[in-house]
Amino acid sequence: MQNQTITFIILAGIVALLLALFQYAYKSKLKGKRAWILTALRFVTYFSIFVLLINPKFDSVTYYNEKPNLVVAVDNSESINYLNQSQNTSEFIKSLKANETLNENFNLEFYRFGKELTQTDSLSFDEKQSNLALVFERLSEVYNNSIAPTLIISDGNQTYGNDYAYMTKRYKQSIFPVILGDTTTYTDLKIQQLNVNRYAYLKNKFPVEVIATYNGNTTVNTQLKVSAGNSTVFSKPLTFSKTQTSQIVNFTLPASRVGVTSYKAQVVPLDNEKNTINNVKNFAVEVIDQKTNVAIVSDILHPDLGTLKKSIESNEQRNADILSTLEFLNKSNDYQLVIVYQPTNNFRALFREIDRLKLNKIVIAGTKTNWSLLNQLQSNYKQELTNQTEEFQPSLNQNYGTFIVDDLNFGEFPPLKGEFGTTSFTVPFETILYKTINGTQIEEPLFATFEINEKREALILGEGLWRWRAQAYLNENSFNTFDNFIGKLVQYLSTNKRRTRLNVNYESFYNGNDNVRITSQFFNKNYEFEDNVNLNITLKNKDTDAVTTFPFVLKNSSYEVDLSGLEAGDYAFTVKVNNENISKSGELKILDYNVEQQFLNANVTKLQSLATNSEGTSYFIDNTDALAKDLINDTRFATIQKSTKKVVPLIDWKYLLGLIALSLAAEWFIRKYNGLI
Repeated sequence: MQNQTITFIILAGIVALLLALFQYAYKSKLKGKRAWILTALRFVTYFSIFVLLINPKFDSVTYYNEKPNLVVAVDNSESINYLNQSQNTSEFIKSLKANETLNENFNLEFYRFGKELTQTDSLSFDEKQSNLALVFERLSEVYNNSIAPTLIISDGNQTYGNDYAYMTKRYKQSIFPVILGDTTTYTDLKIQQLNVNRYAYLKNKFPVEVIATYNGNTTVNTQLKVSAGNSTVFSKPLTFSKTQTSQIVNFTLPASRVGVTSYKAQVVPLDNEKNTINNVKNFAVEVIDQKTNVAIVSDILHPDLGTLKKSIESNEQRNADILSTLEFLNKSNDYQLVIVYQPTNNFRALFREIDRLKLNKIVIAGTKTNWSLLNQLQSNYKQELTNQTEEFQPSLNQNYGTFIVDDLNFGEFPPLKGEFGTTSFTVPFETILYKTINGTQIEEPLFATFEINEKREALILGEGLWRWRAQAYLNENSFNTFDNFIGKLVQYLSTNKRRTRLNVNYESFYNGNDNVRITSQFFNKNYEFEDNVNLNITLKNKDTDAVTTFPFVLKNSSYEVDLSGLEAGDYAFTVKVNNENISKSGELKILDYNVEQQFLNANVTKLQSLATNSEGTSYFIDNTDALAKDLINDTRFATIQKSTKKVVPLIDWKYLLGLIALSLAAEWFIRKYNGLI
């Protein structure tokens, strides 16, 4: 409390006393004990009111004990079962929960992880992938500002994500790995990696690279075989020794027929080999008849050009060339789609050539676009000429129905810069993204598509797409979401197939550990997206003739079904709309491959290094008796007494108001009783 406040309270007491004495002692007819009682009551009333008006503030300090967190992250992948460590893991978790001393000193928080991290202590050991890097990434968001030693119960074998060995730089907690498995070395041959393109072109040869490794002390001879069906398409003898533990084999295979062809690469196992599953790896290649060539035509230099090229070529079925107008005119017959980037005065001949060849196109306008010329070269839309620029942020049209558009959190993307003014269309069009200015969405398109005279076209009214690709990477640690968005736009524009009410988006084949997700959209007769229909997919396994039906689930502006639990094989499927005579059929292949069964041992070296770098200690699952004791005795993880200081104003103290009411009531009753009222 400040000295000034104390002075005011003393003055308030003096004034309250003088007022009380003036009323009951100075020239008052009431004498004796009753006068002094009434004086005291009136003093209490005045003083309490004055103190409320001054409203002094008091510091309220409370003390509490804060225990450190003990974070327990358990590997829930199939490899734990495969290494026969699931029972040991479950028993160890039970022992942690039952340890009273440990629970008195720590707040235990349990997580399980596979491809994702979930806060739970329920374990199934059935996840197809393990992403240890994601564990530290997510936990750092929660525990970086607190004391939280972390137990990682895992075999240390990561099958997905970034290398977790470097995550101690970001995760500032001590890590105590509990290693599931042993250090026993077994003789083992393994296909460590197989590299092949997803697509090949008819009558060409496609390259395959196989990296085979050996773990053992003696010299061994084996053979690499690659087969398609019952026929062997490639073979090569291999020799390994203690010093030569790996070999890289490069070869080519012919693409002789259109469609998906499955192959099996195998390193012939040794007689004493314990794990033969990792000797085999299945792969597939889709042979296509032709490649989509896209021309990106511009007479200016801009980072958007490289962004478009990279996004388009992320799909191996497509090729993109950055050309000047003159270069395009010299080989215009080589392309199926043209991206016209910021047309200037040199683009008259280009537009005539596009019209002559009846090519689909994307027009991208920006700050250097000659809108006066562009308004003359086509009649589908007109831009108001203001000679001013504006920045437009995107907003997704949830009702866009021409093709499936995923929401990439467009509202968080940087703005595109384009011409200020109204863009008016003379043909029917659909908006993919609306313009947003200063947080307000306006009913004008930023991205739009339309069809006229059996030709398809898209209009993008802003430059700066390179920033969007960079933002997508910051959001997802991958360019895939943005590249897929551009890829769908290119796919729609590179074909003139008739529009259908039911669209199904799927891949021809999936690897065994991939997420098998199929998306679909259904439109009414006016081609407006329907969000209240029942879609089902019926799959038939061609090998077993087993038929299974799954429902689609509405997700944003499309329907989705997750088929990740399907066993490997060839499937024919039909997507059908209930109560409508509309369906679409197709085929897909799921390759037999389980990455979690590729390991014989725990990755002891990496887990021990993780412990050392984070100032922790590693333990084997068979020798964890000292773990709880070490954690409890570690002075870094002691319980901390903390205090909370609150400034409490006296006006919030309800008892003072009660004291005023009580003193006034007592004074009134005494005066009433003595006939003074």
